[in-house]
Amino acid sequence: MALSDIQTIFFDIGSTLRVTDKDPAFIAEGRWKLAALARSDEDPEVFYKKLKDRYDVYREASKVALLDYPEIELWQQIMLPDVDGEYVAAHAQEFTTLWRDGTNGKRLTRFDTVDTVRELYRRGYKLGIIANTITEAEITDWMIEEGISHCFTTTILSSKVRLRKPDPAIYHLACRCCGTPEAGCAYIGDNPDRDVEGTRAAGFGCMILIDDPKKGRTEKMRAACDHLIENLSDLLDLFPARV
Repeated sequence: MALSDIQTIFFDIGSTLRVTDKDPAFIAEGRWKLAALARSDEDPEVFYKKLKDRYDVYREASKVALLDYPEIELWQQIMLPDVDGEYVAAHAQEFTTLWRDGTNGKRLTRFDTVDTVRELYRRGYKLGIIANTITEAEITDWMIEEGISHCFTTTILSSKVRLRKPDPAIYHLACRCCGTPEAGCAYIGDNPDRDVEGTRAAGFGCMILIDDPKKGRTEKMRAACDHLIENLSDLLDLFPARV
């Protein structure tokens, strides 16, 4: 399908609209706060390692089943089954934030994300999110903080809908929500396997990958997608204003 036929552009989040800064001090503080919130007497690094082992088992199972738990269920059943369930439920969003702080570091908006999103919206495209994530609120909060929440018609998170990429069902759900046929949609991601597999299986009209040359995957990514870009702003060369 020609790019001129694309009506809706969906984005991944991690390494696409945002990047991470693995600041050791920030990560250490996140792990300390996580242990404190869980009322653990263990050393924060020991406590984090225990949770990491639990999470790794969960994540591998979720990759096979292509299903994710909602935030509260993840913390009650997988991460902190030995902590009072009502307390965990009341603080689930805080646990998620601190877990992500202690694992990935700071989440930073890519330098050209805001301007690119606003310009694509101004040019008449519907915009949406399809992402695998354990958080249910952080993405929406981030959109509001950046002043771009009005630009997005549809936000589909695996933690809210249980479906997980690359299951084509999560892409089909997003298309139904925004009212655009799959062939009229493009997807922007960073993973040459998961993002491409799901997008292709769902019948999207275009698959675009954003490259980080430092990861050494450029040739694989170029072979997998319809277009390979280095910066989000490169999308503005691909998608002119809709008539």
